[in-house]
Amino acid sequence: MIKLTRLAGEPFALNAEMILYVESRPDTFITLTGGERIVVAESMDEVISRAVDYQRSKHMIPKGL
Repeated sequence: MIKLTRLAGEPFALNAEMILYVESRPDTFITLTGGERIVVAESMDEVISRAVDYQRSKHMIPKGL
């Protein structure tokens, strides 16, 4: 899960596994694998950075914890 912020300022957590693609137009739109679109306050680069960090962290946690 990654923490993001809706344009209205509401924080939420998004399952990064569900991200299909991210667009900057000029707001940041995230399209999920199910077709839903979410607009967030973070930049496209920030969303990508958080998603990549999340993927990296999954492989650093020992199994069984």
